[in-house]
Amino acid sequence: MDAVEPSVVARVEGRAGTILMNRPRALNALDGEMIERLAEAAARFAEDPAVDLVILEGAGGRAFCAGGDVRAIRAAALAGDAATVERFFAEEYALNRRIAEYPKPWISLIDGVCMGGGIGVSVHGSHRVVTEHALMAMPETAIALFPDVGTSYVLPRLPGTPGAMGRWLALTGARLRGAEAVEAGLATHHVPRERLPALREALLAGDASVVERHAAAVPPGAVEAARAAVEFAFAPGDLSSIMAVLTAQGTDWARAQLDVLHRMSPTSLLVTLELLRRGATMDLPACLAMELALTRAVTRHPDFAEGVRAVLVDKDNAPRWSPPAIADVDPAAVLAMFGD
Repeated sequence: MDAVEPSVVARVEGRAGTILMNRPRALNALDGEMIERLAEAAARFAEDPAVDLVILEGAGGRAFCAGGDVRAIRAAALAGDAATVERFFAEEYALNRRIAEYPKPWISLIDGVCMGGGIGVSVHGSHRVVTEHALMAMPETAIALFPDVGTSYVLPRLPGTPGAMGRWLALTGARLRGAEAVEAGLATHHVPRERLPALREALLAGDASVVERHAAAVPPGAVEAARAAVEFAFAPGDLSSIMAVLTAQGTDWARAQLDVLHRMSPTSLLVTLELLRRGATMDLPACLAMELALTRAVTRHPDFAEGVRAVLVDKDNAPRWSPPAIADVDPAAVLAMFGD
């Protein structure tokens, strides 16, 4: 019988600590064991004087990390196993904070899908390098979760009109391809895939500044083309105003955003807006604590199990939300999820 490969491979190469997320069949989605092993590797490399920087990668060529293993979280929630749900999110968010406070350069080489938890293990680091094959998104409203892993801190602080870009990405789950992620502020550098092996080899000498020398210029792309529309439509902090502006815009782009918003969990949309509103005035540790508390309520809401079922289990993409319409969501019920 073949030996089972470890889900995380961490080793010292040259002056670098390298970490490979190694569940390619699952698109390197994070389960509890992976989070634990990532945390162990991060702690070891932080203390190792032979390590000058950390390189984080995903195996398989299709994904950096497609997110957290929310199907397992759904199963635990449906079984009433609150302890498993709590442990998963607590350990994941602790890892996100560790990366944000890391004493050495934390360099993520993002080549393929990077969503949810994958953004959590990269966006808080010093360098987020994307190739033209990278695809970054926070698609949580489609499964009735919310943008977590510390993005309640990150998204409100993206460049441009305060909060607008983050609200667009969070509410619609918009997908950013390659250099678009640099335009939006989620990634820091664009390096073509063909240059990635040379960059990795250069990083093994322990000097993070080589990223600059390998990076390519970012020409204006889809995000810049849509920036004016995004910053106008998503400037308001309430959902009814955002949708009214999109309706008034009447463009193909605006209609596409409205179509997306009407497919998402109404409760999740309102929870997400409130989360970003609060996160804009809080530091990262406070945001992570807020997110952890919020997971307790949100994973018990019927929309979470239904959203994961529709998107990831049965894959019929026909969720039956409760309540089904934005106008039916009780604002008091949303605030109650935050403990108000």
